[in-house]
Amino acid sequence: MNKIVLFSSILTLTFLLSFSLDSAFAHPHSGQVLINDHTHESQTETIPLNGNIALEKTSLFFHTPEDNALPWAFVEGKIANHVEGYPVIIQIFQENDAVHFAQTDVNSDGSYEYRFRVLSSDNGVTSKIFDGDYSVKIFKVVHQYRDNLA
Repeated sequence: MNKIVLFSSILTLTFLLSFSLDSAFAHPHSGQVLINDHTHESQTETIPLNGNIALEKTSLFFHTPEDNALPWAFVEGKIANHVEGYPVIIQIFQENDAVHFAQTDVNSDGSYEYRFRVLSSDNGVTSKIFDGDYSVKIFKVVHQYRDNLA
C-alpha cells in the first residue's frame, strides 16, 4: 500500500512540476489562492544591496490541508536576472515562529526547486510534519538593472 501511495505522489508531483511558471511558489498553483475564505497572493519587494545587485524578497502563503496524503511539498521558481553564485534562501513560519529554513542552488537557466517532507511514515504510522497555514519568505539575489547582466 505504501508503495502505491509513494508512486502516486511522485507521479502527481512530476505532473504538477511540468507546469512551472516564472515566479515563486510554495504550492502547485499560481495567482490567488482561496483558503479559509481569504485570497492569498505573493508579494515581492526589492532591497538594493549596492549599485549592481539587490535582494528580492518574495512572501507567499503555504497551506497543508487536514486531509493531505502527499508526503512532499516544494518551493520552486525561476529568476530572470539571477546573480550567479548566490543560492535561494527559504524560510517557513507558522504564526511568526520559524519552523524550517533551507537554501537551494539556482540552475544555469535561473530555475530552482526545494522539496521538503510534510508527512512522515515510521513503521506504518503516518504523522504530520506540516499542518495548517504557513508564511514562506524566499530570498534571491538579482541584478538590480537589466544592463548589468553582461
